[in-house]
Amino acid sequence: MTATSIRNRILIWTLIVLLPVIALLHLFAGQITISFGDFLDSIFNFDANNLDHVIMLELRIPRMATALIAGAGLSIAGLLMQTLFNNPLAGPYVLGINSGASLFVAFALMTGIPFFASDLGLIANALIGAFLFGMIIVFFSSIIRQQISLLLIGLMLGSFTSAIVTILQSVSGLQELKLFTLWTFGSLQKVSLDQLPILIITLAITILGAFLVVKPLNLLVLGSGEAKLLGVRIKRVRFFIILITALITGVITAYCGPIAFVGLAIPNLIRILLKTQNHAILIFVSLLCGGIFLLICDIIIQLLESSFLIPINAFTSIIGAPFVILLVLKRLK
Repeated sequence: MTATSIRNRILIWTLIVLLPVIALLHLFAGQITISFGDFLDSIFNFDANNLDHVIMLELRIPRMATALIAGAGLSIAGLLMQTLFNNPLAGPYVLGINSGASLFVAFALMTGIPFFASDLGLIANALIGAFLFGMIIVFFSSIIRQQISLLLIGLMLGSFTSAIVTILQSVSGLQELKLFTLWTFGSLQKVSLDQLPILIITLAITILGAFLVVKPLNLLVLGSGEAKLLGVRIKRVRFFIILITALITGVITAYCGPIAFVGLAIPNLIRILLKTQNHAILIFVSLLCGGIFLLICDIIIQLLESSFLIPINAFTSIIGAPFVILLVLKRLK
């Protein structure tokens, strides 16, 4: 066993132990102090008249689970996108998949039609937008070979959707405008206990789908031409990856708003730490590391709530943007 293999095993086991610890810390990070006993009672002996039980079961547990699922899901989506396009700067946010979901959610929230503003309407619109823009990126990637050009197209798609959203905002009513503005901030607090199964099932499908294409992903690292020669059905794999990426990105975006840079920064960090292209390992560690990252971000936000409120989208951008700049500088050397 090599030194790198031993180091990777230690890192993976450290993350496995760290995840439940960070998740538990997240549950007790709010401004209201709740004892560990009340936490256990809220699960096993729930009393609707006990305020601590209600806060824990209805607010903190869904928020913790949402942070974990969103971080894990976006990290896996980013990893798949970066491998598919053979580009470390690819990701749901940069390549416009988030923008597509955001545009269709904007239509949903600012049309004033009750169905579109419902949970089902938001999810449907976000999924359609994410998948549509994902397929647009796949089309351009098939005719454009330069990575920087593909990234520029992703950025232009983002600018295009931003312009349309601005027009929608200018003609929408005050209530619709307020709903959309709050949604764009990003939040992990809007998912109820009843809605959690949708996120859990979506993440499970995404993880299963990602592991089903581990072998093609490992071959795609060599380049699409070499992978095709080795038997990978490129078009089918591309469609499948875009489908599961759009699924997880669309659902998370619908419920949590656009969360930037998680899908870009975490997969790159994992590759730097593990120094492996085995996607079975990369997917599993992306799940762990993405969940831990967003949990830590939200813990810091909760600790600062008494002074000022930071939207989760802004906080991940503050951390993620410098990392991307460093990554670009590293690639230019």
